Amino acid sequence: MAAQKSNPKEAKGVLYRIAGPVVVAKGISARMYDVVRVGNEGLMGEVIQLDGEKTVIQVYEDTSGIKPGEPVESTGAPLSVELGPGLLTSIYDGIQRPLVVLQEQMGDFIRRGVYADGLNHKKKWEFKASVKKGDKVKGGDIMGAVQETETVLHYVMLPPGAEGVIGEIKSGSFTVDEVIGKLDDGADLRLSHRWPVRNPRPSKKKLTPEFPLVTGQRIFDALFPLAKGGAAAIPGPFGAGKTVSQQQLAKWCDADIIVYVGCGERGNEMTEVLKEFPELIDPKTGKPLMNRTVLIANTSNMPVAAREASIYTGITIAEYYRDMGYSVAIMADSTSRWAEAMREISSRLEEMPGEEGYPAYLSTRLAEFYERAGRVIPMGGDKEGSVTIIGAVSPPGGDFSEPVTQSTLRVTKTFWALDAKLAQRRHFPSINWLTSYSLYLDTMEPWFAEHVAKDWRSLIRRFMGLLQEEEKLQEIVQLVGSDALPEKQQLVLEVARMIREYFLQQNAFHEVDTYCELKKSEQLIRIILKFEELAGSALDAGIRIQKILETKARTRIPELKFEKKYVPLIEDIRKQMEQEFSSLK
Repeated sequence: MAAQKSNPKEAKGVLYRIAGPVVVAKGISARMYDVVRVGNEGLMGEVIQLDGEKTVIQVYEDTSGIKPGEPVESTGAPLSVELGPGLLTSIYDGIQRPLVVLQEQMGDFIRRGVYADGLNHKKKWEFKASVKKGDKVKGGDIMGAVQETETVLHYVMLPPGAEGVIGEIKSGSFTVDEVIGKLDDGADLRLSHRWPVRNPRPSKKKLTPEFPLVTGQRIFDALFPLAKGGAAAIPGPFGAGKTVSQQQLAKWCDADIIVYVGCGERGNEMTEVLKEFPELIDPKTGKPLMNRTVLIANTSNMPVAAREASIYTGITIAEYYRDMGYSVAIMADSTSRWAEAMREISSRLEEMPGEEGYPAYLSTRLAEFYERAGRVIPMGGDKEGSVTIIGAVSPPGGDFSEPVTQSTLRVTKTFWALDAKLAQRRHFPSINWLTSYSLYLDTMEPWFAEHVAKDWRSLIRRFMGLLQEEEKLQEIVQLVGSDALPEKQQLVLEVARMIREYFLQQNAFHEVDTYCELKKSEQLIRIILKFEELAGSALDAGIRIQKILETKARTRIPELKFEKKYVPLIEDIRKQMEQEFSSLK
């Protein structure tokens, strides 16, 4: 976070009471959510309550060692982030301090009271103006562009709320601080501006989410798709695969920009992300994936208040790129840790607790966060941008009835439920197909019909129908065994097993199977249903189920998952299948 200059007119106060990350100051003039400097070390904090002459502050750093009587000073500005070229490829902490810069300054351990600018203020960027003197501009209008990375063009916008006529503007090489032009009222124009993280950036119009966020993960894309501009929850117990699922989504989803927020996750998990992401190659461009990624790392042993701020920092950066006309996907891992941070701060404020000790406003805060997702027409021009939120939830013991999961379900339209039993059986991604759902299926049906297959929805219905029927039959199988079932029902069990093992299971670490395009998913669905159709006809013709299950073609279907050039193989399997069934007697 960039150091913000204090207003000399603001009165200095003194510390009165300290309770962990929550401190009370007296004699300070400040507004709600103003950033303040606490103690002799100038620790960064934020005003969260005003009570007469007392000001309650949550501090973003460890408060051990500070004592009453130390000075407190307000900056007169809310918690804000720097927005401009240089965000991409960066790794920040929860309050937008670049971890690489902090490491250069002090090694692997971050000292207290240390500040670093969110953007590099020395680097020069080649700016090409797209407006000229005399042009009328308003907040959100694009004034020019900078090539931020090899793959992303960064559009320089007039900050929301500003407007006027361009008095002067010039192309050239500038730092984010240098003036690139002026409005006719004398206001300076720069490559960067600041924005308060708790305020959603305005947009011209909100659009209906009608297109899927294609993830390359079969169970997500086919059975429970998420729309661009939508919101999804991915809850699951410890070890069920939340983090791997989110990393897969970050690597392979077809968003233009990725913002990954590690909010309160274990240090070793976050270390894996920080080491792995810079080495990943973007499958779209062949360049490093970090060229279009922002990472925000806030581990569980970092100060609790910064954990609460990290979610807002991430969503504000996502909205900024949305306003340029990009589709952005933000991964929040995990919102449970964010809620726990709110609970801890709330208890120190001695607020009336709600269910399970969470603050009464938990649902409101979660709704405010997820409502910042959306497909919109930004303030400047008629281009279209979107922010898609995928929030992981870590319910204690995998109990989905706990408050954070339930409050999240009320505001998200896609629910990907992770199942510990599936994970124990080594079925990954361990998404439970019976409890998961997507409410975007109807709005996205025209897109799938146009771009994948006209009968896509009916194919998915048949798939889900077979899986649901299998669940009903499993109760009988446990009592009497599968051999006691009628042959038609034995066939249902076999086809459902094929769906689970040949389609729903996907190997995140296999170079081919880690990503599956929609056309390949469609062909896999069709070949499995082709077997069901031929087998059903054979049963009707009096052929025994044992003979049907002896056919070899169906056992070749899993080969398709690991084959890049799958079209000839599918045709070969289909022909073999038809020949085998025609020869059955």
